[in-house]
Amino acid sequence: MGRVASSLNPLELIARRWQPSARFVERAALVAVVMTVVIVVTGGAVRLTQSGLGCPTWPTCTEDSLTPTHEMGINGAIEFGNRMLTYVLCAVVGVLIIAARARTPVRRSLTRLGWAQFWIVMGNAVVGGITVLTGLNPYIVSSHFLLATALLVVTVVTWQRAREGDAAPRDLVARPIRQLTWLLVGATGALILIGTVVSGAGPHAGDARKVHRIPLDWQEITQLHVDFVYIVLGLSAALWFTLRAVKAPAALRRPVVEFLVVLLLQGVIGYVQYFTHLPEIVVGVHMLGSCLVLIAVQRVLLSQRERAELPAPVPAPAPAQPVAEPAGSSR
Repeated sequence: MGRVASSLNPLELIARRWQPSARFVERAALVAVVMTVVIVVTGGAVRLTQSGLGCPTWPTCTEDSLTPTHEMGINGAIEFGNRMLTYVLCAVVGVLIIAARARTPVRRSLTRLGWAQFWIVMGNAVVGGITVLTGLNPYIVSSHFLLATALLVVTVVTWQRAREGDAAPRDLVARPIRQLTWLLVGATGALILIGTVVSGAGPHAGDARKVHRIPLDWQEITQLHVDFVYIVLGLSAALWFTLRAVKAPAALRRPVVEFLVVLLLQGVIGYVQYFTHLPEIVVGVHMLGSCLVLIAVQRVLLSQRERAELPAPVPAPAPAQPVAEPAGSSR
């Protein structure tokens, strides 16, 4: 028995001793979403406080110290604190993977999504190190943010999958509405992508010293960003009117209204930061808003289909037992 147990991997051993509830797995997935938003916002704080090179090397903070020294001041503490939050996020994702694996029956879809989160976090940690080693190259900084955005996409999908079954998805709307929704999602993705270019060309480079920026006219790329805001706003309004015209249930219209509200608030914040010449606190709120916009548009898309629970497997019938012959009988 001991030899059999030793051949099991650690996740299987945990699954034999712990059966987490479905609610626990769902909450772990939600915490991963929240921690991803925290990582994005605190990463923005590193940049906006000019702490991008607070720890001038990687993976240590200095050539001789893993942690920041007193001479490095608040900038070193901010940069190092953001690095430490990566370990917190890894721990959250680890709990999600273990809980999803320990559930019976095993949900392979959740464990795969959990591992996808883990590898994105690891990849982004490396990109963060390259960002420091290249002196805050704006293209690397932008890719660092985009990987965090990809992580947010996966965590939201995981959270949704934790609340539904494993049957094949069934669309709740007609195909043209689904296509309009995908168009909205694509336009929102382009909006966020252009926003990273705006940041890469703008004044907040992440360090007080002169740092290379993306060589584009900042005002022109900002205008393109604003144009896409209006495109996304028009598509979301069209989607809401379409759902209302076909008398779609409130559960399908509500996420669109929530997205419209978040988008309008984000637009207001964008105009405020532009006309107040990009104060750091407003730019930080705008970064938080970009996360909320991405979450909201995913909720619009994911609300338009459902997955039922798979039927429980039918146990195989027990083999028939041979009937014993009476004692003393002869052939």
